[in-house]
Amino acid sequence: MPISKVLCRKLSGIAAAGALLTAATVSTPAMAQQPEQYFPVASMRVGPYNAMGTGIFGGVIDYLNYVNIKHGGVNGVKLVYEECETEYNAARSVECYQRLLHRGDQKMLLWDPYGTPLAYAVIGRVAADNVVLAQAGYGRTDAADGRVWPWVFGATANYWSQIAMKLNFIQQKEGGIDKMKGKTIVHLHIDTAYGREPLPAMRQIAKDWGINLIEIPIAPPGLEQQSQWLQIRQAKADWVTFWGAGAGMSGTALTTAARVGFPRNKIIFVTFGGAEEDMIAGGAQAKDTNVVAMVLPGKQWPLIADIEKVLYSGGAGKGNMQNPNRVGTIYYNRGVIAAVNYVEALRNAQRIHNKVGKPVNGAEFRDGYEALDYTNEARRKELGINGMLPPYKLSCRNHEGAGTFHMMQWDGTKFQITTKDWIGPNDPKMIRALIEESAEKYAKENNITLRDCPN
Repeated sequence: MPISKVLCRKLSGIAAAGALLTAATVSTPAMAQQPEQYFPVASMRVGPYNAMGTGIFGGVIDYLNYVNIKHGGVNGVKLVYEECETEYNAARSVECYQRLLHRGDQKMLLWDPYGTPLAYAVIGRVAADNVVLAQAGYGRTDAADGRVWPWVFGATANYWSQIAMKLNFIQQKEGGIDKMKGKTIVHLHIDTAYGREPLPAMRQIAKDWGINLIEIPIAPPGLEQQSQWLQIRQAKADWVTFWGAGAGMSGTALTTAARVGFPRNKIIFVTFGGAEEDMIAGGAQAKDTNVVAMVLPGKQWPLIADIEKVLYSGGAGKGNMQNPNRVGTIYYNRGVIAAVNYVEALRNAQRIHNKVGKPVNGAEFRDGYEALDYTNEARRKELGINGMLPPYKLSCRNHEGAGTFHMMQWDGTKFQITTKDWIGPNDPKMIRALIEESAEKYAKENNITLRDCPN
């Protein structure tokens, strides 16, 4: 058994007990001379969001190991990682950030804590540290404006695009925007920065369309929702946009909605609260629930099938998932795609800076991240991800990318994709204008000079 696997397994027991530093990979003697590129893993394997954390970061680690085993690293550069348990706690996450910033003489290239409060906690320091904040589909929305936030990326989409996509989906179901006037939509959300993040865009669209918007917060961790769902029933809501996280909160929402008689096919779950584990927690009451997806589930994607073959099949014992049956689930596939971004950014950075086969520094990696481009179908097929995520590319000004999603519906045992194509806001230019207005306001308040981006 490789030394790194022994260390990971020994330390995983410590992680379950809540220890902060939980895993590390090291080079074997035979690989000691191979150049390495270090990535931190800011995981959450314990606490109310453990199902999300174990799936996402299991996918991240599996892809890093897969690239080493399958391809010998990135142009001969081995990928190594160190893991730190945040428990989805902002203070712990900052401690992990500081602890993992350096690994010997290596420095981390990026930070991807998979939590909006956790991203907000470090967003002000990443530029000075030359660290990319890779808030994949979460975090501060106006960081999609690369003129103001050159070190922050929200690929493939952000929360304002997501809430606008939900409202676009609803108006299509209702027969058009003109039919939305007077409709009552409840934004039921966890009372954190994450739960409140979509509200600026939602309020603007509600005003423009004549929607009666009701905002109802739920105190974390969201296990008591009876009064909120009674309020929804009393308001005779037409739709509910549910913005929660964790199987406990999601399951509570579904069972309580059923108890008050609210139809699940009129509930739309956010990407972070809508995975298989969340639906299973709702039991039979979860059937027909709508869920937004920025990455699609399943093992039919060639990359996921090959990861399973290389790391899990035939007793390979090289995978990070304690339950191999979770390979191909929503959270797992999102973790894999997050790591695909890391690796493609590294590959871009090596090419851009004439360092193929060599490690890169933070500034070089940032350039590589900004050059992410999945618009070439041949490249998507080569990676084995064609159809798994929308085609998009980033640029100096646009750090979001696609801004599009699929809608899924839970059939009682698995998700069914219910939209034919990737869809986004009804008016994406309006959403982009809101983003740039917010970013420019922040820049003015903080004396930040806008980057000169071509477009």
